[in-house]
Amino acid sequence: MPSSLIIKLGGHLISTKEGIQLNLLENYAKLFSRLFDGGKWCIVVGGGEEARRYIAAARELGIDEASCDLIAVEITRIHARLLSTILGDKAYQSIPKTLEEIVEFSSHGKIVVSGGLQPAQSTTAVAALAAEALAAKKLIIATDVDGVYTRDPKTNPDAEFLEEVALSRLREILAQSTHHAGEYKLIDSLAMRILERSRIQAIVVNGKRPENVEKAILGERIGTRIIPE
Repeated sequence: MPSSLIIKLGGHLISTKEGIQLNLLENYAKLFSRLFDGGKWCIVVGGGEEARRYIAAARELGIDEASCDLIAVEITRIHARLLSTILGDKAYQSIPKTLEEIVEFSSHGKIVVSGGLQPAQSTTAVAALAAEALAAKKLIIATDVDGVYTRDPKTNPDAEFLEEVALSRLREILAQSTHHAGEYKLIDSLAMRILERSRIQAIVVNGKRPENVEKAILGERIGTRIIPE
């Protein structure tokens, strides 16, 4: 079991068009409580559909993109609060607002649950920064697809699944992604730069099934490994 571990729970897992996925949150809380060994763990939670609803409302009101991002950050922190609360005494019961707080809170022997930190920064980038700051060797990115594909598998049924992908190839695949508030696609350019400079290995798995995240934590082969160059 790694002493430092960062897990990004994609917002689309937690908040869908059907609402907040309470059963999935509870199952993740049980999983993390069972596996947590007192090391430096940080779980970063995204905003999902709920954040996008608020962003859409803000845009209708003529609010600028930076402010839309701030609204999305607040939603991610609410999701983080939900998870930290059901984790109970396994989690540090303050939600960090800075990277410095992530580092500080992680020194208390409890799981740190974080949302976003600042505008124009995805929660995947937050997870990568946390991995770098806590000297984690592994970042698990739990999303709503099985891993990395050559194209978006939701719109391209012939997309090829990749068991491993170098960062340079991943940049090419994701080159067309947009970066407006609430629209980060899988992993953004800032997160990739952090992974590259710190040589952190990321694993993208389908987080709809928490057992996939457990396999990644335990070092079993699952999802797509992103290889730093």
